[in-house]
Amino acid sequence: MSGPPEPVPSDRPRVWVNCAVSMDGRLAFAHGVRASLSGPEDLVRVHRLRAGSDAILVGVGTVVQDDPSLRLKPELLDELPKRPPRRVVVDASGRTPVSARILDSSAPTIVATTENNARTYPDHVHVLRAGRDQVDLRLLFRLLRDLGVAQLMVEGGSRILASVARERLFDRWTIYYAPVLVGGTTAPSMVRGPESIGPTDLVRLKLESVAPLGEGFLATLRP
Repeated sequence: MSGPPEPVPSDRPRVWVNCAVSMDGRLAFAHGVRASLSGPEDLVRVHRLRAGSDAILVGVGTVVQDDPSLRLKPELLDELPKRPPRRVVVDASGRTPVSARILDSSAPTIVATTENNARTYPDHVHVLRAGRDQVDLRLLFRLLRDLGVAQLMVEGGSRILASVARERLFDRWTIYYAPVLVGGTTAPSMVRGPESIGPTDLVRLKLESVAPLGEGFLATLRP
């Protein structure tokens, strides 16, 4: 991260959304099969961003489809932070597989779920309940802020990105564009959720910069 950090909001962390997409805005291959779209230079950037965050958040769909560990890779960093960022999975109904790497004890983990989810999780997992049937992201972010999360990195998937965008719960959004086209109809787009049926539904962004990065380029935007 470059430049002075934005002030931490009183009711949520600073939220930095980051993702990698194809030139036609797809996050993955057909039917959500994982695609490694970040080049080597972007992977280093992403790990530096992770290392500077207090927590990294993904949705349960990403956990089910990709089984990410969300751990820092020492070989991509000059030095590891004193405390690893907390891993947060948004899982309203308890879909996280028992064998998911995000539930291991290699880094602090938070499961954000609902009051109606009766599933239990390993003892080392911190469970936050934010909402009755669906996870209320605004409430969840406030609870994370209360736990000392000042910088939150949101990595996906497409429904989480859509919710964060629609509710204006972010301060910066970086998108790495890989020089490839995916196409088709089942490959997930960057944001998937309620559609914009007119100009008043648009989520308007301010373009801060566009810069080459490896074989692709990086766009940085703000609300």
